[in-house]
Amino acid sequence: MSDNHAPIDKLLDGFMHFRREHFERKDPYYQALVREGQHPRVLFLACSDSRVDPAIVFGTDPGDLFIIRNVANIVPPYETNTGQHGVSAAIEYAVDVLEVEHIIINGHSQCGGIHALCEHPDEARIDSPSLVGRWLALAKPAYDQARHDYPEADLERLAHECEKDSVIRSLDNLMTFPMVRRRVEDGSLKLHGWYFDMANGRLKVFNPDNGRFQSLTG
Repeated sequence: MSDNHAPIDKLLDGFMHFRREHFERKDPYYQALVREGQHPRVLFLACSDSRVDPAIVFGTDPGDLFIIRNVANIVPPYETNTGQHGVSAAIEYAVDVLEVEHIIINGHSQCGGIHALCEHPDEARIDSPSLVGRWLALAKPAYDQARHDYPEADLERLAHECEKDSVIRSLDNLMTFPMVRRRVEDGSLKLHGWYFDMANGRLKVFNPDNGRFQSLTG
């Protein structure tokens, strides 16, 4: 078979390995998921970047996480207009239907979306002809803040700071959702901001008390 089919072959081989090494060995576990449905306790919002698969990085099993992935792991502010809102609908479903107990926004280093924003900030606007440009406009305030705080920073440093600030702003945007705010205020829901540094394998956790990300490892 040609190399054009190599990625598909890898996926199919991976499925057969999953069936043999995981599904068949944990049949009662998977049958319970089928029979009883999903009951994840965590909504995990991550980037679409192919290098940061939450299940692999955090060693979870099927049923552990309800996952939303998008470019640059952005949470938009709550809106009441009549448009379709995929990320917002998933948040509402996780909070109101699945009744998750935690929401984690997981940013990461070397994020392509944030790097593009920092390299071409003028293209990140709501009237951009590009769908990506319109989406990244949501993270433009994070870029503006990073540029203000680090006016002499090179592109790499600027992107690094923007990646972290974008996580904080997405946490703020979560609180614009009425169902999220209600459950946070009654103590049944906790919000977390994480940042995965791919270069050194470290995870940093946002501390709202001092406004900083603190390393958990190394």
